[in-house]
Amino acid sequence: MPAQDHGEQSMAATFGTLLVDERADRVVVLLNRPDVKNAINQQMVDELHLVCAALERNPKILILAGVDGVFASGADIAQLRERRRDDALQGINSALFSRIAKLPMPVIAALDGYCLGGGAELAYAADFRIGTPSVRIGNPETGMGILAAAGASWRLKELVGEPVAKQILLAGLILRAEEALAVHLITEIHEVPELMNAAHALADRVAQQDPLAVRITKSVFAAPAEAHPLIDQLAQGILFESPAKFERMQAFLDRKASGKQAGERE
Repeated sequence: MPAQDHGEQSMAATFGTLLVDERADRVVVLLNRPDVKNAINQQMVDELHLVCAALERNPKILILAGVDGVFASGADIAQLRERRRDDALQGINSALFSRIAKLPMPVIAALDGYCLGGGAELAYAADFRIGTPSVRIGNPETGMGILAAAGASWRLKELVGEPVAKQILLAGLILRAEEALAVHLITEIHEVPELMNAAHALADRVAQQDPLAVRITKSVFAAPAEAHPLIDQLAQGILFESPAKFERMQAFLDRKASGKQAGERE
């Protein structure tokens, strides 16, 4: 599928490597290549671009997970083995993961089992990462003669700090769930049967916020340091004029007044 066609596709497409469940305020996407532990191949990349295109047109929360007790074992090594310099320069995975990171609404990665290589880099692009006790997350690329070139070389340092990032990237450290939790690479651990419930509970909390405020806050959060505080002020100016701001603040004041009146009656 040509890259230039990605923005013109819809969620109505038939997916071969994904299981997609679209709901009113969120989309659940399961990576579905169980025979190769959900390894990311070109077809999966193309299909994830279709999901991104739909979420850019109609912003919703995205929950990413994998089938059969694995998030993603990495890139498809059979395809990766045949890629050459020009393939690397296209940024096949990095372009996709950057697009996922820039989606208007938050992305939740629900991790189970292996989350390695390109699978880990996909998880790093999410806004939230939660996992199960069996999570194994890291980047073994240097052991195969390449580097983690789809975001890990810079996102990981921002997420866990330079010392741990170098352990993962240069020494092949694979973190277990408790280790990933300790360095805040994941923020919650849940038993397997509860993982998706926990992902939906997190999505519910996001969904309770004003969608426009969430979208703008995500954009401001991602802005470079030199853009602040001007971008914060401009963004706040937009939100100060939004109907939701007046409605939500008035509702807060009404609840506060009702509580005060109830207290006075008691």
